Amino acid sequence: MSDSLGSGPVPVPPPRVLPTTLRQRLAELRGPTVAPHPLDARALAALAANPGCRRRALLDGAGVDKAALATALGSPAPFGQSQFAFMRGNAFEAKVKADGGTELMALLTDLIDSSAPSPLPGEVLVPDLSAAGPEGRTARTALALREATAAGTWALLDHPLFALEVAGSPAYLEPDAVVVRPDGRWTVVEIKSFPMIDGSADAAKVGAAARQSAVYVLALERVAVLTEGAEVDHRVLLVCPKDFSNLPTASVVDVRKQRAVTRRQLARLTRIEDIAAALPEGTTFDVERRSGEELTTAVESVDAAYAPECLAACELAFHCRGRARADGAVEALGRSVRGELGGLTTVEDVLAAARGEAGDPSDPTVAALRRAAALRAEALAGAAAVRDGGA
Repeated sequence: MSDSLGSGPVPVPPPRVLPTTLRQRLAELRGPTVAPHPLDARALAALAANPGCRRRALLDGAGVDKAALATALGSPAPFGQSQFAFMRGNAFEAKVKADGGTELMALLTDLIDSSAPSPLPGEVLVPDLSAAGPEGRTARTALALREATAAGTWALLDHPLFALEVAGSPAYLEPDAVVVRPDGRWTVVEIKSFPMIDGSADAAKVGAAARQSAVYVLALERVAVLTEGAEVDHRVLLVCPKDFSNLPTASVVDVRKQRAVTRRQLARLTRIEDIAAALPEGTTFDVERRSGEELTTAVESVDAAYAPECLAACELAFHCRGRARADGAVEALGRSVRGELGGLTTVEDVLAAARGEAGDPSDPTVAALRRAAALRAEALAGAAAVRDGGA
């Protein structure tokens, strides 16, 4: 598939198998008895939004449970759904997919392909995607997609599994559903529990869903380039509860922009073997065998790229924010501020430059800071004069 943004799929090889030595090293990093924590699309979208963070790239690539690590560091992050919200979301998803996805297919044909009649119950193939291990499930998903496309039939893949290489390490991704249409087009379906009121949902939540869905589209394109007659739709079907009911409604989200940005950002990530090779000997993030002090040393041995946006996307954000504040790093003020300050990397440097105690006066940044400081002093003096006159 190609599009106006010039970000169509490119033939890429399947995710490579990690060398034995690297797999052993990553196992040592998370702990020899600790199972790898899966890297889902939501985490992958957040990683792509901050490709300069080597810390997150390594921890996610090694399968480290960042929530457990943050708790061991003394800076737990309030991530995750409540049990009630989790159960409600599962119940809504089951309703949407009931009876072979009858309601889901009706929504899809109405919004994406109104010229095609909605398939009748029993006309939709729902293949069994169960298999041993993520590699087996990925292969089974690819086979089901190829078979449905070759047969020219409607198919609903419930929780398929795809692989996408991230910083040299394979990540396995599981969308809510993928629909195969008789014309060979594949559509990603995202089912969310937040409501769509009067035909629209919260913009921030829709944006997050779009970024997450873009990751699924990227992974799905890897299979499509090897499947004759297949085409991945850049439009994603977002299904949500209608108003305040449990009835499903949907909207179409074009993810071409998010897909292009995500692909570009993922390509910028440093390979995890390069990051791991630079670590001190014996470094590990094993929360079961290391003290909080030892874990802090291990975490600080990997460079981070903290920004306030991390608070909504990374379990280690509170730890990184505390370190950034303790070091007086301007990153704690936001990426835009950091970009404006150029070579001034600490708040102390910024204040010294504004006071005229440091910095090159010919530097535009230093000159702007001093001008701002002079205007502030002038405004404060004027306010003090007005206050004293009033007294």
